[in-house]
Amino acid sequence: MSDYTHLVAAAAHAAGPCPEGQEAAWQARVRDLAVDLAFTAREVDQAMKTLDDTHPFAAYLEKVEIEPTSRRGLLTLRPSGGTPETIRTEQETTVRGAAMIARARELSGRWVLVYRHNEPTAASRKQRGEFGNVRMVARLMDLGAGALAFSIAREIITADAGGDAALAVRVWRDAGLPERGMIPVADLEPVRQQARTSSGNR
Repeated sequence: MSDYTHLVAAAAHAAGPCPEGQEAAWQARVRDLAVDLAFTAREVDQAMKTLDDTHPFAAYLEKVEIEPTSRRGLLTLRPSGGTPETIRTEQETTVRGAAMIARARELSGRWVLVYRHNEPTAASRKQRGEFGNVRMVARLMDLGAGALAFSIAREIITADAGGDAALAVRVWRDAGLPERGMIPVADLEPVRQQARTSSGNR
């Protein structure tokens, strides 16, 4: 039999002193709080196990979209190497999925520390009958605005321009951005918006 003394003690502390003559109601309140704490403890334990299996890396969070079929969040990340990577959140219809999507949108256009893990999925079964994996985000930490190398920044603007390289060059030059070196993210964001507006790629 498991010992839940610590949970009961925590629940009793949260419930406060027992009012005189309301012992039964107070005990029911403590019981409900203890059960809630037990479920919370299990969720925390599962979350910690997931984090233990993650592979953190730093990347520029380029954009956040919703995958039409699964309703998962799709995060486009660009590590310092420049090759974009896409990872997913849980479905936006779940509490954790909605929270992660909202967090990612807050951090869009910034450097983030990404805690990624692989989640098995039957939908991506391989030819040999094995289960495939989908890359999932477990946690995002803000690393600030920072800067991007010129080549990476230009690729991002071109993507925002719907692949129109000429438009990307035009909005880049209209903004007076340098043609080499590191480009501050803060300077890049209004140019990204202009590229999207001009191309209709919003």
